[in-house]
Amino acid sequence: MGVAGKHYPPHVNRQQDNAETPDQAKPSDERVRHTSWFGHLLNRPEFAAISGTVLVFIVFGFGAGSSGMFNLDGVMNWSQVAAYLGLLAVGACLLMIAGEFDLSIGSMIGFAGMMVALPAVYFHWPLSLSILFAFVMSMLLGALNGYLVMRTRLPSFIVTLAFLFILRGLTLALSIMFADRTIISGVGDLAQADPIADTLFHGVAFHGLFNWLAHMGIGKLLDSGQPLVPGIPKVIIWWLALAAVGAFVLAKTRYGNWILAVGGDANAAKNVGVPVKRVKISLFVLTAFCSCLFAVLQVCDIGSAAADRGLQKEFEAIIAAVIGGTLLTGGYGSVVGACFGALIFGVVQIGITYTNVSSDWFRVFLGVMLLIAVLFNHYVRRRVSQAQ
Repeated sequence: MGVAGKHYPPHVNRQQDNAETPDQAKPSDERVRHTSWFGHLLNRPEFAAISGTVLVFIVFGFGAGSSGMFNLDGVMNWSQVAAYLGLLAVGACLLMIAGEFDLSIGSMIGFAGMMVALPAVYFHWPLSLSILFAFVMSMLLGALNGYLVMRTRLPSFIVTLAFLFILRGLTLALSIMFADRTIISGVGDLAQADPIADTLFHGVAFHGLFNWLAHMGIGKLLDSGQPLVPGIPKVIIWWLALAAVGAFVLAKTRYGNWILAVGGDANAAKNVGVPVKRVKISLFVLTAFCSCLFAVLQVCDIGSAAADRGLQKEFEAIIAAVIGGTLLTGGYGSVVGACFGALIFGVVQIGITYTNVSSDWFRVFLGVMLLIAVLFNHYVRRRVSQAQ
């Protein structure tokens, strides 16, 4: 006897009665979301920055390609601008992913530069010792920033805004007190004479290679016989190294997972054992380190320190991070994207000088790029939230 009046021959398996025929389609599981390769690409935080970089290169390739912008000397010009901002963008990006801001970045640049110049020029310290002193002071102030944010639970926007004014005023006061001026020169000569500073922070890298290439006809030679481009500015080397370390830490380490977790939901992260306070304070120290590194490289390169250095750099670093896909609310972002955001900044700032467009439009472009990036990041975040 079969079921419900059906009769099965002895050699037939009854389960075959409900089996699908080849012509019948298998029902899809509505719990599984099938995303195309473009959808996966769109959900990457750095997608907008990479796309924007390609677009910017295309625009300037047509608008300024014949004016020398993409010659070797032009490439080094805008790469150096991007590298300086990229140093700040790496630290700002990681801190923003953790859900915090540091508005004292720009003032820290001026302060750290003065901490390098004052002891070296007026107290005759070895420049390498002055540089170490500047790093220690900057990172201690970064730790104080983070500690106050964690201790008082005030918004980091308010605490670091206070330090923006404190550090700027302190820099001015100390420079007037010890040097009776706001600009201190002579650091470049000290950097050349100091083996550590000269090796790590001053001048260019691969000078011999670029000299050989110029004599081989790849690159231009000056009348003195020296290459027009003597090498790769060391700030670019530092930027690439710092970006590589930051991207690896965020993507491949437990500490990187902690950063993302803290920015996504600090209370939930704390409940599963993430040291929220330690992570955030360490990131404030990192932003201070990046600011000091910016200052040291700039002082050794230009040869002087000035109390007004770093104005508005905190906003430029935030813009680069946001263009790179970092959310203002935290928990989502990319170091690689922030570096592409800095690259866009450098290409546009220098590229405008190779065109007939007034440089006054540069800030307009930055504002438009920021608005587009925020809108795009909001759209991507909604897609990611719906997919979870």
